[in-house]
Amino acid sequence: MAYVLFLVAAVLSVVGWSVDSDGAVTASWVVWGLGVLALVVRVRANRRKFRSLEELQAAAEAGDPRALRVLALRNKLLDDFTEAERLLRKAVDLGDVESMWEMGRLVEQRDGLPASEPWFRMAAEHGHFFAKRFFRPGHALNMDGSNPL
Repeated sequence: MAYVLFLVAAVLSVVGWSVDSDGAVTASWVVWGLGVLALVVRVRANRRKFRSLEELQAAAEAGDPRALRVLALRNKLLDDFTEAERLLRKAVDLGDVESMWEMGRLVEQRDGLPASEPWFRMAAEHGHFFAKRFFRPGHALNMDGSNPL
């Protein structure tokens, strides 16, 4: 929603300044403000979804992919790669695209870039922006252009 408001505000700004319309410029400022407000509301709603480690663990046990990913990243930071991999695989089985990316990063850190290619490919095929970039010609997993998505 916020991004649509930003797009509308940008169009209003350009139109207002190009035709020298004070009304359009004023409207664009109002829409910019609404866009920022919508973005702040969205960020605050997603922030601190889990208030404690117990809530996080309960959500992970209930099968929340985001909770599984957050716990996996916590375990990765604590150098417990086995548990991190187990949790990420569970989240990947639930279809969490970010977990596919994080699984690729975990495997890359542990076994190198070639071993992580299937995980990055899976994330890219599911629309992960950064994973897609790995497969552009001349990039990490497609240096010679022979390994596209």
